[in-house]
Amino acid sequence: MDLKEIQNLIKFVAKSGASEVKLEMDDVKITIKTGSENETTIVQQVPVQAAAPVVAQPVAPAPAPAAPEAPSAPAPTSDDSKYITIKSPIIGTFYRKPSPDKPVFVEVGSEVKEGDVLCVIEAMKLFNEIESEVTGKIVKVLVDDSSPVEFDQPLFLVDPS
Repeated sequence: MDLKEIQNLIKFVAKSGASEVKLEMDDVKITIKTGSENETTIVQQVPVQAAAPVVAQPVAPAPAPAAPEAPSAPAPTSDDSKYITIKSPIIGTFYRKPSPDKPVFVEVGSEVKEGDVLCVIEAMKLFNEIESEVTGKIVKVLVDDSSPVEFDQPLFLVDPS
């Protein structure tokens, strides 16, 4: 593996968003770690039994990946621990209404039953209805309308009592 291939690998890993990649071949071991302020790139060449030792050339560190977006929802505090958090089952765009001219599915204070639709999440032009897993009262909506959401991101806090 030559220096150009290693540099291309570092660029690819930085663009992919992976936090760590380990690659081991016959005479080369490479570990690339990204995502921290002190970015580390380790290149270790292990000599083959019959070959002379290979001196590793210094490798420029990969460009720092873009800083991750700040979560749009604050982390639930300790007083919210009595509430049940309803999380996004998929990645997509969060919508509180079935269409722009319709009212929102639920408001803060709305009573919901298990199976009631709380919102829709658009993923690849498909609108997926997100249903309540519990019966209770909506205490907080944690995501703004038309915002992108990640898998397992908290969407609602529900008081089950």
